[in-house]
Amino acid sequence: MSDDGSAAEVERVQNAMRALRDARGFVLPHRGLLAAALPELHAAYATMYRELTLEQGRMDPLQRECVWLAILAACDEPVGTHHVALFREHGGTDALAGAVFRQTGWAMGAEAHGFLPRGWAPLFPGLDPVRAYLDGAAALNDPAVLPDSTARLLRLAVQAARDKRWALRAELLGAYEGGLDEHLMAEAISLIIWPRGVNPFVRAADTWLEVLRGGGVSPSPVFAAWAEASGQGPLELVPGAAAPHRG
Repeated sequence: MSDDGSAAEVERVQNAMRALRDARGFVLPHRGLLAAALPELHAAYATMYRELTLEQGRMDPLQRECVWLAILAACDEPVGTHHVALFREHGGTDALAGAVFRQTGWAMGAEAHGFLPRGWAPLFPGLDPVRAYLDGAAALNDPAVLPDSTARLLRLAVQAARDKRWALRAELLGAYEGGLDEHLMAEAISLIIWPRGVNPFVRAADTWLEVLRGGGVSPSPVFAAWAEASGQGPLELVPGAAAPHRG
């Protein structure tokens, strides 16, 4: 049992919990755990959370909350009810939510199209599975209710969150074809870090990198610079060789 029950430490945790509750109206238990045991990490966590989920980025507030609803539904994460409150606060309606969940459901079924190039490509030579998937998503949506750009962003985020690389590649190709802002795309995908962790985000970035390097899209200069940078990937180890020194 650790000896960290000093009055000052107890007061620090109590103050941290009180400040969180006063600021947001609720406190998820992991914040209390971090505040009690790892205060430095708790402070860093709070900064990242604020930048990733609360600060205004390039997505407008309602657009961002549509993406959040899609991610949470696709990941079966009911804990994010505060995003439902924000969705409502920024003007989200039941009709809009229905459109979001319809697009989420279509995105979650993308592997039916992804199966074709893996298993039956010679049997359907006239069928482009990427085109069929994207056209199906468009046919299911009413842009007067859910703008096309928001539908594309939430499907990108869903595929990244679910770690479906074929479907994410299809969405990236469609996003470039539709002229979607790359910074909006990156912001939407980055939201998965919170409910899904960094590793799926790493793989999503790797898929994006493959699309950029494949030559079928026209990235902006900034994103082209990212694609041209060498040495991107996990550390490669040679069996029997000494591990590289990291000073």
